[in-house]
Amino acid sequence: MVEKTGGDAGRRPVLLLLHGMGATGDVWLSWAPYLEQHWPGRWLAPDLAGHGWASPLPSYSFAGFAQQIAQALAPDDRLVVLGHSLGGVVGLALAARDAGTPVDAVVGLGIKALWSPAELTRAAEVAARPVSWFASRTEAARRYLRVSGLAGLVSPDHPVVDAGLRQVDGRWRLAMDPTAFAVGEPDLAALLAATDVPVVLARGENDPMVTDEQLKEYGVPVATLPGLGHNAHVEDPSAVLALLDPYR
Repeated sequence: MVEKTGGDAGRRPVLLLLHGMGATGDVWLSWAPYLEQHWPGRWLAPDLAGHGWASPLPSYSFAGFAQQIAQALAPDDRLVVLGHSLGGVVGLALAARDAGTPVDAVVGLGIKALWSPAELTRAAEVAARPVSWFASRTEAARRYLRVSGLAGLVSPDHPVVDAGLRQVDGRWRLAMDPTAFAVGEPDLAALLAATDVPVVLARGENDPMVTDEQLKEYGVPVATLPGLGHNAHVEDPSAVLALLDPYR
């Protein structure tokens, strides 16, 4: 878990940054200088279950992801959650009124709202595959960047990639447990109905995975970030960080 303490941590909410499917908490490291200036308190960027250094789950559900995160929080933490894609859904699960987690607000970035049967079948097929092994770090890093959606945004030799890889007996694999892909389709309407905290659904203008029209169906504020794609938090941290201004 990437963690930083700053400001008056005793009175300010903790910013919880949750990565998307296939990535790790290290994807938020580039945010450090922006948070130093604009977030007046602690921030946490944990690995979700089955990603990075986090333990896998026997089977994956959004509530299961959320429960593993909640278990690692301090008892007196008040949270503002910014979650990307899968992380946004986990943030909504954390904010459920019966979850018992003190969440003040959730910003969900790039959450895929609609899934076709073909997409769900494809995800289940990927989840059922055995772990792939690679002869070199470069090969494994390229696969990691494709799986995490970071290809073209992060170079294979960038240190942020290291958390997503493991070397065993001279071979390389992704750190991710592939069965996490079987988590399925989120029921966003039910998740939103189950929380009483403010929620913003955001997307990059060029995100091919979700549209403004789809997000507006849920009756919560929608923010569109001009010129950005699915990984808007990597492309322009300051633009995404501005979504948190009302909750500092």
